[in-house]
Amino acid sequence: MSISTRSMVDIAPGLIFLLCFGVTAKVIGSQTQWGTPLIFAILFGAIISNSYGIPESLKPGVDSYKLLLEVGIILLGASISVQDMMNGGASIVILVVATVGAGVLLVEFFARYVFGLSGHVPALLAGGSSICGVSAVLAVAGTTNAPKNDIAYATATILMFDVITLAAFPIAGNLLNMSSVSFGVWSGLSMFSTGPVTAAGFAFSHTAGKWATLTKLTRNSLMGPLIVLYSFRYSIDDDQSISLYTFYDNFPKFLIGFFIVAAIANMPSTSTEIVNTMTATSDWFFIFSFVGLGCEIQLQKLRQTGIRPFLTVLVYLLTISVITLFAVQSVF
Repeated sequence: MSISTRSMVDIAPGLIFLLCFGVTAKVIGSQTQWGTPLIFAILFGAIISNSYGIPESLKPGVDSYKLLLEVGIILLGASISVQDMMNGGASIVILVVATVGAGVLLVEFFARYVFGLSGHVPALLAGGSSICGVSAVLAVAGTTNAPKNDIAYATATILMFDVITLAAFPIAGNLLNMSSVSFGVWSGLSMFSTGPVTAAGFAFSHTAGKWATLTKLTRNSLMGPLIVLYSFRYSIDDDQSISLYTFYDNFPKFLIGFFIVAAIANMPSTSTEIVNTMTATSDWFFIFSFVGLGCEIQLQKLRQTGIRPFLTVLVYLLTISVITLFAVQSVF
């Protein structure tokens, strides 16, 4: 049996699990007025994971939700119009650069000088909060040789806030009577990981989901410069060499695919049928991947997070979300 065949055998049960509950979420979400298929997909995953646990035989396939999410994001590029990107692109880039820069400085300041955190934890929290959640935590950790304990604290803290913001942001957006574009950009600037940002955006509206994803991918593209900065900083402090392989391995390459698909979809020769097919396929990939995303919500692990990392990120989130709210409302 070949390696590829063994891999398919390993992931098949978990993929079937994602497909079954994804289809169920689609059916129920389409028939109710108080939820969407994406929200039901996350709920199903979280309820099953926390009530019964995920059997070992399903874990390889369930873990593949990350790949499904990336494919969904790539195909989502088909629904982005060049005109939309041109209209909001410059403003989004300026807001993203300012938010990420301010975010790194704020988290480092709060972590080191307010809550007394030391070691690599401030850098890991800064990367996870300001760029793209756990992916950025692991990327910064990989280029700075962060201790496993520091990585665990930072990862658990970011995951906790992914859960909190996924529930809180759509509620806040509705209470503030925000437009779909404003909410999408706001959540894309303020929330942490790509999956919850996308989920929150689409929970608000389809238009908000597109703008949230576009804004979040722009933030993700700044992972490279952040990794380089932290690599230089810790190589000077600890006499370490910079690992270009780790930099390349952790860079979110799927965002390149997103923009390639967007460019192809906006070509005059690309038919509407092809664009609609890619968009519909993207929707299904999101539903399947969000079941797996829900399985990542482990309440027991979240309870183990230390209070100081939690307070650091909480103060940062409240500060940056208020600032970006006013900025987005004034621009959009």
